Amino acid sequence: MKGLILGVLIGAVGLGACSDSTTGTTGTSLASVSPANGATNVSTNASMVLTFSGPMMAGMEQYVDLHPGNLGATTMPMTCNWSVDAKTLTCTPNAPLAAGTTYLLHCGGGMQDANGHQVGMMTGPMAGTTVTSAMMPGGMHGGQMMGMMGAGWKGMNNTFGMIFTFSTP
Repeated sequence: MKGLILGVLIGAVGLGACSDSTTGTTGTSLASVSPANGATNVSTNASMVLTFSGPMMAGMEQYVDLHPGNLGATTMPMTCNWSVDAKTLTCTPNAPLAAGTTYLLHCGGGMQDANGHQVGMMTGPMAGTTVTSAMMPGGMHGGQMMGMMGAGWKGMNNTFGMIFTFSTP
């Protein structure tokens, strides 16, 4: 009986290290974003780079978009590619960015790591950035109601991910 109890306790500790029962996330998190939130004088030919602490599930790039001005604005077409280890996503706009413009890089709250677990976006270096919700002023995303966005955009904490702003000279 002692062995069984010990085995259950060890298993519970192991699971606790892998996931957070309050958010449904794993140890994988969004570790960095470039350009950094609030960056100014970003080149009109810049690429956006998101780095995760662990490998990501294929197809998660569909939950990253770029808006000029605000979330309600039309998304800008861009091409996104994963690094070989699936930890770094590089997105390059299909046309140069406009000069003197503020952009919002939006990363969906329901993104999943390679094991199918939701990625923690409110932890580590990303803590303190803007979290999006359907209750934001205007409640729009690319011309549609934010509440109508697909599952990959909405996280278990009922937010629609994070916004990182930057501006061009």
